[in-house]
Amino acid sequence: MACSAPAEKFINTDLTGLDYAKDFALTDHNGKPRTLADFRGKLVVIFFGYTQCPDVCPTTMVEMANVMKALGPDADKVQVLFVTVDPERDTQALLASYVPNFDPRFLGLYGDANATAKVGKEFKVFYQKVPGKTPTSYTVDHTAGSYVFDTKGRIRLFLRHGQGAEPIAHDLKLLLK
Repeated sequence: MACSAPAEKFINTDLTGLDYAKDFALTDHNGKPRTLADFRGKLVVIFFGYTQCPDVCPTTMVEMANVMKALGPDADKVQVLFVTVDPERDTQALLASYVPNFDPRFLGLYGDANATAKVGKEFKVFYQKVPGKTPTSYTVDHTAGSYVFDTKGRIRLFLRHGQGAEPIAHDLKLLLK
């Protein structure tokens, strides 16, 4: 029997083998139709949010930008996707100005209300409008974590919000091995 070091474990929630979150059909902030297959060969991190989010979304995007820095050259093997849950306000132009500010490699994805609902259901993501003082000043409650897919397009991890870059970089490095 060979002696070997125990396999490293993921810090985040291992979703390997789950049978949902298999695909999406959305448009990126450059106007290009996208599906999960477009990113084969890369790890894909998908976060659901909206540009006018006051807290969770910008902190998640900064966290992912820090993950990319921590990965160094391996960051080129990772694609971060920001999927809007506010298609009413998050236009292609708004996503194109918001998402790449965190890292120029990041892509914003959007669809109409039906496409957004379909992707939300497929990924088991919660999102719901919360009325504001005016019809356009609403917020959107939403799932705060991110999903990670391996280079073959299989769901592998759920990343908890607000843990900092290091645990995420650790898990992505394991998936890149």
